[in-house]
Amino acid sequence: FTQIDIEASFVSSEDVYQAVEAVLVALWDEAGHTISAPFQRMGFDEAQERYGTDKPDLRYGYEIEDVTDVVARRGFRAFDDAVAAGGRVRGIRIQGGAALSRKQVDVLASLAKQSGAGGLATLKRKGDDLTGPLAKLEGMTAAAVGLDDGDLLVAAAGPDAVTSPALDAVRRGVIRALQPAARTQHAHVWIEDFPLLEREPDTERWVFAHHPFTAPRADQMQALRDGAYGALRAQHYDAVYNGVELGSGSIRINDAETQLTVLELMGVSRTEAERRFGFLLKALRSGAPPHGGFAVGFDRVAMLLAGGDSLRDVIAFPKTTAARALFEAAPCEIDPAELAELGITVQVK
Repeated sequence: FTQIDIEASFVSSEDVYQAVEAVLVALWDEAGHTISAPFQRMGFDEAQERYGTDKPDLRYGYEIEDVTDVVARRGFRAFDDAVAAGGRVRGIRIQGGAALSRKQVDVLASLAKQSGAGGLATLKRKGDDLTGPLAKLEGMTAAAVGLDDGDLLVAAAGPDAVTSPALDAVRRGVIRALQPAARTQHAHVWIEDFPLLEREPDTERWVFAHHPFTAPRADQMQALRDGAYGALRAQHYDAVYNGVELGSGSIRINDAETQLTVLELMGVSRTEAERRFGFLLKALRSGAPPHGGFAVGFDRVAMLLAGGDSLRDVIAFPKTTAARALFEAAPCEIDPAELAELGITVQVK
């Protein structure tokens, strides 16, 4: 596993963006492709709303929309119950999607269920005919949902944490099935403004979305002190290419008091923090500069530029799926003398 790693002092995220973009532009040029900087930028919330993922493939359309007002409260119990519970109905209008067979639509529904959704409702238009479960809704018309002839609407209901991954999977399935022409061959985008904290599903306590050394946005320090944890955004950023994450980075906390505050959110008392991270806190109190970085996954970049489907295509001596290194003939039996030298005893049960 190889990285092009950037660690820098006295930088902001803008400095990191420029350095990484220069590296990626040069790499793509080396592979015979012309791309330009600066890359598009998109906030985490926008990416989730429009594409259901923080790794959107921007070569294609098929954006997710909120269709609650269009299809809810028309007598479809699954939708009505989800909305009553505080959720939404979200869907994708698929131009030309009516050409998908029943089997292909069933595959999309299966993808949604595998991702946690209760199901996938559809509305297909061919000429003036509407078919699918949503066609039976009270007062449903093609104009109401904005369907042109040959289009397909797919929709899922529930909280965003359910519908986002489900519709992301469906969108990727639609792209595989229809194989539309790409709007561009090289879609680089920075995803930024990630949540600093998220709720742990089992305990409902706040935990860090990335790691406890990622800095909150500079304009949100008061919100951190006030306990408005759900609104906090991190100085964390991902570089995404054609739906694949190329790498991640962040600006780190460089203030001891802020670091103590965020560690307390994890349940680490100040006494415990001083014991475990005293070396770091001492460095921060001594005047550690603003610092941040980024790591480009070089193997992944090589795979994408080579048109490979697996990292094994570009790693010199990849391990098998059973974690065996065939070139080195590992794992293998160890000489008992070597085990004795290390004080290791093997017990066979």
